[in-house]
Amino acid sequence: MRLQKRTLDFCCVLVAAALLPVSAYGKYGGGNGTVQSPYLVYTAEQMNQIGTSPGDWDDHFKLMADIDLHPDVAGEFNIIGTSNSSSFSGVFDGNGHKIFNFSLTSTRPSHTGLFGYVKGDVKNLGLIDPTVSVQGGYVGTLVGFLDNGTVANCHIRDANVSGGNRVGGLAGFSSGGIADCRCSGTVSGDWYVGGLAGDVGAGTVATSYATATVSGNRSVGGLVGRTADEMTVVSNSYATGPVTGGTYAGGLAGQVERGIVHRCYSAGMVSGYQGVGGLVGLTRPLGQVLRCFWDTQTSGQSTSSGGTGKTTAELQMQSTFIAANWDFFSTWTICEGTNYPVLWSQIPVGDFRCPDGVEMMDLLRLTQHWLEDHCDAGNSYCDGVDLNKSGSVDFLDFAVFANNWWLGVP
Repeated sequence: MRLQKRTLDFCCVLVAAALLPVSAYGKYGGGNGTVQSPYLVYTAEQMNQIGTSPGDWDDHFKLMADIDLHPDVAGEFNIIGTSNSSSFSGVFDGNGHKIFNFSLTSTRPSHTGLFGYVKGDVKNLGLIDPTVSVQGGYVGTLVGFLDNGTVANCHIRDANVSGGNRVGGLAGFSSGGIADCRCSGTVSGDWYVGGLAGDVGAGTVATSYATATVSGNRSVGGLVGRTADEMTVVSNSYATGPVTGGTYAGGLAGQVERGIVHRCYSAGMVSGYQGVGGLVGLTRPLGQVLRCFWDTQTSGQSTSSGGTGKTTAELQMQSTFIAANWDFFSTWTICEGTNYPVLWSQIPVGDFRCPDGVEMMDLLRLTQHWLEDHCDAGNSYCDGVDLNKSGSVDFLDFAVFANNWWLGVP
């Protein structure tokens, strides 16, 4: 009898537990939204749930797996952060994971992207094959409007984004900070159109690049469409994709209206009708372009409203940039005679020697130091071959190297 009662009580507990709402166990995939315990996101459903929970938009989130946001899998996506008064002001940490096949077609007048309006931070996230098609403005695959927030270490691969005004491969408009980001794919719009950001206000773009194909009607650039504020700073960045515009088209920026662009270069083909430049279409009196270059051969443009034109061979020489005080110790690196400069952050682990990418020349370098010990900071950890900085070159380093075999510069 006592056993039957215990069994009945246990069954009642199970039934009661099953009837409890999901929120009783915590939201999303775990966590409580704090810095110490962010909400954990594992699935497309949980990602979509963020967009339906504006009360959580000032909390912390952490992506725990790669997810597929294709409409056939995830259904119609709910934009995270929709306006100035209802923005995402929390932190979304992609944790090095990727979101695949994000797709959004909308008639929204403004603030459209995975995140529509951001006052917080988005970092460490990749979007692969995103498609965003919007009639209105402030359009990006990742962020529509970045308002004093930050986007860091994010990459967009094979984007297909189109909109009206202020259209960018990553962000439509930014008055915040964009750093260590990149974008490839196709970007099109009407005015203020850029491969990375359409319009940059009182914010910064640093150590970032775009290889996207960009087209529009006014203020169209390979990296940014326009720099719009006296506090705007675009630095240590580049663009190599083709640009097609009407008025004010440039390989890097369509229009430097205000602010500073420095230590940047572009190498994409540029075409347009009025105000066309290899690097910048138009630089206005309150704008400055300093220590920047463009390729006169690949761009098809011999003039620019800012910057210095160089041949392809000259732009593949470190001395060209050293003369302009570029930093080749911690910011830039170059394989002379074969490539343009790239950012140190682009170099994959195990890429010891030129040309760029992890390949046979790097394997040779590894074998030359094989089983060498006494590796330390004084000898740059055996010329960088001691990848885990353990003090010796061994099978643990080879495992890291093998994991990146044939990995090229992104």
